[in-house]
Amino acid sequence: MAGRKVVVIGAGVVGAAVADELTERGWTDVTVVDQGPMPFTGGSSTHAPGLVFQANGSRMMTELARYTVEKLVGLDDDGDPCFLQVGGLEIATSPERLTELHRRAGWLHANGIEATVLDAAACLELHPLLDPAQVLGGLHCPTDGLAKAVRAVSAQTRRAESRGATLMPGTEVLDVLSEDGRVTGVRTSNGDVPADVVVCCAGIWGQKIAAMTGLTLPLTPLEHQLASTGPVPALAGQDVEAIRPILRHQGADLYYRDDHDRLTIGWYGHRPIPVDVHALTRPGEGEHMPSVHAFTPPDFAEAWKESQALLPCLRDAEVAEGINGIFSFTTDGGPLVGEHPALEGFWVAEAVWVTHSAGVGRAVAEWLVDGAPSVDMHEADLARFWPHQRGPAYVTERDCQNFVEVYDLLHPRQPMESPRPLRLSPFHEREREQGAFFLEASGWERPQWYEANAGEADGREIARAGEWASRYWSPVVGAEAQVTRERVAMYDMTALTRLEVSGRGATDFLQGVVTGNIAKSVGSVTYCLVLDERGRILSDVTVARIARDRYQVGANGPLDLDLLERRAPADVFVRDVTPGSCCIGLWGPQAREVVQSVSSDDWSNDTLKYFRGREAHVGMVPVTALRLSYVGELGYELYASADMGAKLWDTLWEAGQEHGVIAAGRGAFDSLRLEKGYRSFGTDMTWDHDPYEAGVGFAVRMDKGDFTGRDALLAMDADHPSKKLVCLTSTDPQAVVMGKEPVRHDGAVVGYTTSAAWGHTVARAIAYAWVPAELSEPGTEVAVTYFDRDLPYTVTAEPLFDPTMTRLRG
Repeated sequence: MAGRKVVVIGAGVVGAAVADELTERGWTDVTVVDQGPMPFTGGSSTHAPGLVFQANGSRMMTELARYTVEKLVGLDDDGDPCFLQVGGLEIATSPERLTELHRRAGWLHANGIEATVLDAAACLELHPLLDPAQVLGGLHCPTDGLAKAVRAVSAQTRRAESRGATLMPGTEVLDVLSEDGRVTGVRTSNGDVPADVVVCCAGIWGQKIAAMTGLTLPLTPLEHQLASTGPVPALAGQDVEAIRPILRHQGADLYYRDDHDRLTIGWYGHRPIPVDVHALTRPGEGEHMPSVHAFTPPDFAEAWKESQALLPCLRDAEVAEGINGIFSFTTDGGPLVGEHPALEGFWVAEAVWVTHSAGVGRAVAEWLVDGAPSVDMHEADLARFWPHQRGPAYVTERDCQNFVEVYDLLHPRQPMESPRPLRLSPFHEREREQGAFFLEASGWERPQWYEANAGEADGREIARAGEWASRYWSPVVGAEAQVTRERVAMYDMTALTRLEVSGRGATDFLQGVVTGNIAKSVGSVTYCLVLDERGRILSDVTVARIARDRYQVGANGPLDLDLLERRAPADVFVRDVTPGSCCIGLWGPQAREVVQSVSSDDWSNDTLKYFRGREAHVGMVPVTALRLSYVGELGYELYASADMGAKLWDTLWEAGQEHGVIAAGRGAFDSLRLEKGYRSFGTDMTWDHDPYEAGVGFAVRMDKGDFTGRDALLAMDADHPSKKLVCLTSTDPQAVVMGKEPVRHDGAVVGYTTSAAWGHTVARAIAYAWVPAELSEPGTEVAVTYFDRDLPYTVTAEPLFDPTMTRLRG
């Protein structure tokens, strides 16, 4: 089969991988276009140093790197290897960095990659050039190594060509052609090339190509210094390119690799130097290749000083040459992969480093040929950004900061420091008055706890986790969680995404998208999943029927908005109502008394049952009230227009005083959510999982008619999944973990953790984890490797709190 006509723009290591992977799957009508010669195109791949370290806090990024290594190890270019598997060594020169290496080892182990944290002596054996007085230890991954990017381009493009692909070097893309909302080809300096699909893999030129379609790519090309020493006496006679592991000293923003009798040094410690895409030269126009700017020695001075300290042999050498190489950064550090939101058939695979290149190439090919990638790619999806995150000023500032932080030791809860504040709920001033400690999520300032509640912690037993897990935490978090269960609390839920779906076809449309039956009476609220054709989870949503042809969808973010907009027929209208609205979660055993005291509407259980909604008034404020609770207590989500938000807060706050109301933050919310066993999409379940594995099969109504993914679910054995998401518990507060740690059974890695917290009202450490089904029985003993300790945990029946749902339904 020839498949659809595909044009790949860019013959760097990503474009080459896309062409290779597509043709391997039988789509052979592929044309690869590049303005430069092949394989030396002049893009970032041509000058890339090629270091591949697989360790990453993202499972997606680690898997993309793992596949890249696996593929390139098996590739050669006319007998020359495309990967030199010399291993990787990340070294620590401070106790804090050494501790971090244990965490990074856990990421690798959780992904099935061999890695060992070594003492200083073992590091010296692997890399004798290191100064023993500097090194405390290191992380060794034997499958890391050097990708030979140009060879990989040559091998993959030639293989694609042998299957029928056409290569067009020296050909500049002048425009992307389209008709009636879908791509039809590209206009080039050598004529038009028709296409059903165009994949933009143009690297640092990606913004320029995307702009031809009206698409703004949130990336910034930045200069990155790369220097080569002259001959190093200690390496005299080394005629093999690389014999020592690639070396990374993240504490000093440096990395190193062998180059025969010289060393190559990469440096992230200099000032960010963004590059305007329109200032990039064409191949052959300047003194250097287009992806290289002149070396700026003053920016490298500190790097050379640090390098001579770490590697004393460099004191007998000098910097012989250097470049300021250009490559792309994004606002969150992830690649940009996906289809244009308004131009069918135009895809991008941008901001991809050599480390992840083959993995991204495979994902794109699977997406096009099979309809979905085999690895969860939601963290790379082009549609993951809100409008403010695509603005030029925001993108430049965040991309430059990500360059600065690329090797920094960042805590999982650590928020960006700038630009802030961006998005404020109508309650923000009231929250500041309560001493809110704010973290940031998608631009929203979100209270984690309130210092005004410090007195509530007095006299309570508030467990404190270990040092790492208790960063960005306060004992007030525990007090707020307990008060929620005892009295009543107000939670600012404004940051949660709210979408309105309306129109004559809204009911039929949503019935075909979600797994639940939403064709019920006005006022019904339904928890549903959104699946792909494989039956894998793309999101979870709550669908509230506000009127006959109008629904409010509680969603997870812009990916859900993008999915609904793409699928909606002409008689259905989808819009994001989050910015113009706000939400207070009023939860706790006294929630009904509080709201009833300021409303003439009937809030009794007979009138407003669990998972029902209604229009009402709270004082003078019109609200949409949904009887939902993600903390496991009686209560309501109260939605109002943003202009009435402050009034809503004040009304509830005043009414709640006699009931001991408090404002509570996200820290308490997360703890209570886990006590109740509620899943969080993107953390606990992703595109990698189906409903039965994730324990949310109850959200599937197979008898309601057809919906996306139904046929795939019919083929599954719902009662016998091969893996399961389980609740692990421990009674030791020092056992609180953070998520993404490996889970072991009898010493072997069998899974990984997702969400974790201390349950302040069940007095247990809670960690959700993916394990093989045979280890999912309650009572099974496992261990969670947290830094350098194996912590005992027990698989426990869920939910831990109110399993009979008495409090929620009362």
